[in-house]
Parts: sequence; C-alpha cells; structure tokens
Amino acid sequence: MQVPPPRGPLSGWLISRLAGRRTEEVTVYGSSEPWADDDLQLALWIAYELHYRGFEDAVVDGQWHPEIIAFRTQLEQPWTAWLEANCRTLPSDVPGDVPVAEQLRALIDADDGPKLSAYLRRHATLEEFREFVLNRSVYQLKEADPHSFGIPRLDGAAKAALVEIQSDEYGAGRAERMHAELFRTTMGWLGLNDAYGHYVPEVPAVTLAISNVMSLFAMHQRWTPALLGHLAALEMTSTLPNRQYAAGALRLGATDAQARYFTEHVEADAVHEQIAAHDLCGNYVREHPSAIGDVLFGASCSLALDNLFAQHLLTTWQPNSAALHRTAGRS
Repeated sequence: MQVPPPRGPLSGWLISRLAGRRTEEVTVYGSSEPWADDDLQLALWIAYELHYRGFEDAVVDGQWHPEIIAFRTQLEQPWTAWLEANCRTLPSDVPGDVPVAEQLRALIDADDGPKLSAYLRRHATLEEFREFVLNRSVYQLKEADPHSFGIPRLDGAAKAALVEIQSDEYGAGRAERMHAELFRTTMGWLGLNDAYGHYVPEVPAVTLAISNVMSLFAMHQRWTPALLGHLAALEMTSTLPNRQYAAGALRLGATDAQARYFTEHVEADAVHEQIAAHDLCGNYVREHPSAIGDVLFGASCSLALDNLFAQHLLTTWQPNSAALHRTAGRS
C-alpha cells in the first residue's frame, strides 16, 4: 500500500517525514469537529496505520521515530478532547452495583441514531449500496485487528472471552471464512477494488474517524477498557443491522455468497453479544471496578461515530444534495 495523498498541512507534514524529507514544523490546530476534519483524520489514520501494515513508500520503522510519535500525540489531543466532551457516559449510580452488561444494554437501547440499515434494506440504489460498502472497506478489510491489541493486556476469563470472539472474526483458522475475506466477496459483487486501504484517499473524514477511534484505544494501554467497551458495542448492535444489510443486498441482486458477510454476522454476533457484554466486559470490570466508566465511554464512542457516519451517507443521498465523496464504482 502506498501512502495516500495529503489533505492539508498536517497530513502533508507527516507524509513528507515518512518519505524521509525534512520539513518545517507544523502546528496542530484545534478543531470543533475533529471527526469531520479531513486533514486531521487522515494524518491520524496514516500514523496509526504504521502499526498495522505500514506503507511501501515510507521509511522503515517510521512508527517508532520520536518526531512521528510526538506528532501523533499532538494529533490525538483535540481528537481525544472531543471524544471526552461528547461521548463520556457516567456509570449508573443505582444502589446495588448494576452490572456493566446491563449498563451497556441501557446505553445501546437509549441510542436513537439515523436508521441507515433500514434505508439500505428498503430504498438504497445499487450505487448507494456500493458507496456504503466502499466506505466500510476502510475498516472491514482489517476487521478485528484493532481489538486484538487488547489480548496481551488481559488475564483469565476476560482474555479467554476476547480470544473466543477474535477467533470467529478470523475464521477459526480457515482463511476463506475470515470476515475480511467474506467482505472482499461482497466488494467483488459491487465491482470494487478489494486491495487493503485502496479507498482511503476517497472516503470522508468520518469514515477515517471510525477506524481511528479503534486505533486510539488499541495503541494506548490506558484505553484498554474503552477498547473492550467499543468491541462490546459493535457486537451488541450488529445483528439487526446486518440482517437488514443482507436483505438490501439480496434485493439488489446479490447471491447468497455475495451477501454472506452480512448473514454471517447475524448468527455470529448474536453469540458474540453475550460473550462481549458478560464474559469480556463483565469479567474485566469485576477485576477492575474503576474501569467501568471507560468501558461505557468506549461503547459510547462507537455509537456516536456510527451515527455520524450514517447521517453523512443519508444526507448525501438526499435529492439535490451535493455528495462530495460520491466515488462508489471506481476501482
């Protein structure tokens, strides 16, 4: 994968440093809506991606360069501040210590975000469904990788629960059943390029933000409970939307194999929901009672960014709307 083109001074500085060029220092600016800031989110995505697969045209081991680490830290400050200000959820103060699984369920049940999955099931055109899948590919082609950073930080029952979930995500040892590979089949149906990171240059900031919040939690040990809460929210909100995505894909002409990515999640995540809420987060909070706030914070971040992404797509699909990132169908 090549380093994507810059979208402003922040990503431009980082790309230049990764190419081995000395550049003048750049000031990381504040942003009232960092989730929508193309330059900030692309710079963060590039900095985090160095810890995943990296780039063919970047300096070797750039992720450990002191200047790049310091720069990433600066980028994370306005991003984390916004997340804290908008997604921090206080634990229940109800006497009797309400279990974290119940608090996660209450948080999710209270969410009333845009109904993207219902639109895709009933109304989306093939072009709109293609745009949805194109955007999802930024994370889905490395599905489960950010949450796997949590495995070495856990012990006992919580660790076993996370490994059980991740084993299913990676196909239980069968490459063709890996969720990322199933997603490639769906992309092929839609005529999309399934190369890892191919569409990063084209997607909006909010799509990068969905990936970046997972990487933020994955890269920092202090955010381990938020990483677990984020995963729990993904699993606990997956079954119904994926059932609707599958129905939408079949309506638009997908075969069962081409829609399998979605149908696979209907069954798997019904089980994962219980494992994530009770066995993973429940056991972790029993061992670390003070971490419950961060578990809920991670879940809230997942819900908030998914809602912003849904609102972005639904808005661009309105009649007479200028879809700035309407790029689906390119390969």
